[in-house]
Amino acid sequence: MSGWTPVRHLAEIVLWARDMERSLAFYRDLFGLEVFSSPDLPNRFLRAGPGEGRVPEMIVLVPHPDPDGSFPTDRSLRPLHHLAFNVDPARYDELERRCRDAGLEVRHGVHPVLPGVRTFYVDDPDGNEVECISSV
Repeated sequence: MSGWTPVRHLAEIVLWARDMERSLAFYRDLFGLEVFSSPDLPNRFLRAGPGEGRVPEMIVLVPHPDPDGSFPTDRSLRPLHHLAFNVDPARYDELERRCRDAGLEVRHGVHPVLPGVRTFYVDDPDGNEVECISSV
């Protein structure tokens, strides 16, 4: 049914983490996401946005069952194409600089359906592509 959806927001994206500390440094320290789960849990829940009501928007890092395995270098073999963060326009350049300063390869692109937005891509410690998108 066109125009009808019960979905309000994207609630969470759950990612495998081979090295939890490196993944936390990426999402928590570089992107500023707040860890709000108990340190007793093996999974780490990070607040990625306000969401609505009692359900925030989240990135959840789950310890990979094979931490010594390899992540596919061929992008076509990866189960996740990429995820994207909507970045505050006033912080976009600072975030891009922080990513470069952290030694990440920063790749720019043009969004195929949102004209006039800025976007760049980096890879997290497990090789997942993360898009940073912002209005101008």
